[in-house]
Amino acid sequence: MSSTEWAQAALQAFDAVVQSTEGFRGRTGQRSMAEQVARTFSQAQLGKVDEEEGEPTRAIAVIQAGTGVGKSLAYCAPAIAIALARGTRVLISTATVALQEQLVNKDLPALAAQMEQPFKFALAKGRGRYVCKLKLERLAGTGEADGDPEDDDLFPEEAASARPRRSHQETEARMQFYASMAQTLAQGAWDGDRDSLDTPPEPEVWSPVAAEGASCTGRHCPAFSQCVYYDKRKELVGAQVIVANHDLLLSSLGARVLPELDNCLLVLDEAHHLPATALEQFACSANLSRLGWIDRLASRALRIGTLVEVSEVADIPRQSSQLRQTLQDLERLVMDLYGPALRSQPGAWGPARARVPRGELPEVLIEPLGQLAHHAAGFLESLRAISKALRAEMRDKPDEARRLSQLYAQIGMLAPRLEEVHATAQLLLQEAPAEEARSFVPNAKWFTLEVDGDFILVRAHASPILPGSTLRSHLWSSVRGAVLTSATLTSCGSFDFFLRESGLHGDETATALEVPSPFNYAAQGTLIAAETRADPKNAAEFNAEMVDALLNDLARVRYGALVLFTSREQMRCAVDQLATVMRSVVLVQNQLPRTQLLARHRERVAAGEPSIIFGMQSFGEGLDLPGRLCESVFITKLPFAPPDDPVGEARAEWLRAVGRDPFSELVVPATAIRLAQWAGRAIRTEEDQAHVYCYDKRLTRTSYGQRLLKGLPPFTLERRALGQ
Repeated sequence: MSSTEWAQAALQAFDAVVQSTEGFRGRTGQRSMAEQVARTFSQAQLGKVDEEEGEPTRAIAVIQAGTGVGKSLAYCAPAIAIALARGTRVLISTATVALQEQLVNKDLPALAAQMEQPFKFALAKGRGRYVCKLKLERLAGTGEADGDPEDDDLFPEEAASARPRRSHQETEARMQFYASMAQTLAQGAWDGDRDSLDTPPEPEVWSPVAAEGASCTGRHCPAFSQCVYYDKRKELVGAQVIVANHDLLLSSLGARVLPELDNCLLVLDEAHHLPATALEQFACSANLSRLGWIDRLASRALRIGTLVEVSEVADIPRQSSQLRQTLQDLERLVMDLYGPALRSQPGAWGPARARVPRGELPEVLIEPLGQLAHHAAGFLESLRAISKALRAEMRDKPDEARRLSQLYAQIGMLAPRLEEVHATAQLLLQEAPAEEARSFVPNAKWFTLEVDGDFILVRAHASPILPGSTLRSHLWSSVRGAVLTSATLTSCGSFDFFLRESGLHGDETATALEVPSPFNYAAQGTLIAAETRADPKNAAEFNAEMVDALLNDLARVRYGALVLFTSREQMRCAVDQLATVMRSVVLVQNQLPRTQLLARHRERVAAGEPSIIFGMQSFGEGLDLPGRLCESVFITKLPFAPPDDPVGEARAEWLRAVGRDPFSELVVPATAIRLAQWAGRAIRTEEDQAHVYCYDKRLTRTSYGQRLLKGLPPFTLERRALGQ
């Protein structure tokens, strides 16, 4: 079939699903999106391409689909139809668990029941979400392997500097927890997925039993035939549609965990999260304190390497000693340089931090970091030689697989720390070139200090600052066909910001399409711009005036409402001022688990009672409260996201250095997307009627406020001056 025939057949499959769905209304925007998806995926050239044909044809569509378009059907039906016709697979990546669950539990089962050609689908999670049966059996028994206290990884983080600071009773309680978990797994009452436990354990409890790659021997493991993770992998092999998330997509590039990107159709839903996820994935950090893990790793590597007769073990004592000494020297130098600044910061909101201006490390740190990278690289080479020898032993001596797998895991539990040290040192050493190379973009580099009891923890950090460049080199260089979609990809009425952030700006293979919502926003919604007398930059005066106006408006709420705050202090001010009669009406974020809070809200509204949710950023996105559940949204202040984290600060610094304005280029576009998300909580169906209140006069009285308004749905605008 030609690309045109593929596209036509895919669109016919979409139309057939729409027509066969009882009570489903066809939407012009949804079909426009399906057409673009079909056209894009039919043009992408997948798999091997002969050198004579030149570069393979790439096709990427960036589609903003407004609320109510029905985007999951618009991309699933044509993408799956084309994948089946072409003998390839669809990889769908989301940003949130909620959308993953919606796709796997609702959308894809419904589609599979309606499409003419059958297909299978599966959910892909990172291996760390699954339990390692071998580790669990060990910890459920004695907490040790082979009875050697050195091998106790029950508390891996704390064991880095000393034995765990836990009582015997606490240790016993954890052992009983593991024993109970092992029993539940053995009885088939649990599938080994951390997320399916009634109460998911804390990270420090889960980490010792997680199926991490560094400690996994794969098919050589004696528990391989009952391995939870590899059982899930088998489901992926037989699936034509795989649902993953952005974190897994980016962290597994080149690892063959997911379908190869040059031979599958990629859909990125909630794509506005992709740039931030990229920065998180490609950042590095390393602990310069608590170095006991180095001696433990060296001791294990020396003992195990000797057992399997690896010659490289002779270098391990020297390598580990040099690594430890270099890290100690580096910690001392960092404290000499940045200690006064770090110690002077209040620690109530997390570790103190000191950023390296312009990414230019002080000269005194460069040589130690170079030595650190060198020593870490040498140590890693020795570990690789031991791992290779262990795998060879497992292959040759299957009867000893259990013992050898445990030895492998003992090294693998600590090896990732060494890899972190090596990667962080390398990223920190990337320096800015000469002044004339104005196009060079430095990495963000910073150090943090945290006090943990009697210990001072110093960490080194480095991160790229431009997500677009990172995605271009790591993701788009492999992708042949992709659709990126979300309800908020334009900013201030333009795709430019997202295209730059996602690495697609100037990419000739990328096409942008805006599919408007089917809702009549002007008739269904009103935006009330309440203009305060106080300057929003004067927090105390503004909060007092805003809270007074907010409480007056809340008194008129009849059913469901959502109030979105930009800070904890703002929310606290409003809660403190609530009249007694209102306190029983308001549900405050974090006072109840999110699911319980929303359930109580729905119960109240269903009973005809008023219910008002007080929340912050996490309640401003992805919350679906149609009809009476949310008849009013109150935005207390424009949700500016100033670049006050080290990466944002470094990026703003670089923009100013090259004569550009970070407020106009970064802050306003990012705020426009966030504001559109917040306002988007108001109208969720064609029948909804809602009001959106904003108490920040900058929305109507500044030039950038006018830019923000362009990015909002076309509500009917009402201006209201407060205090007059």
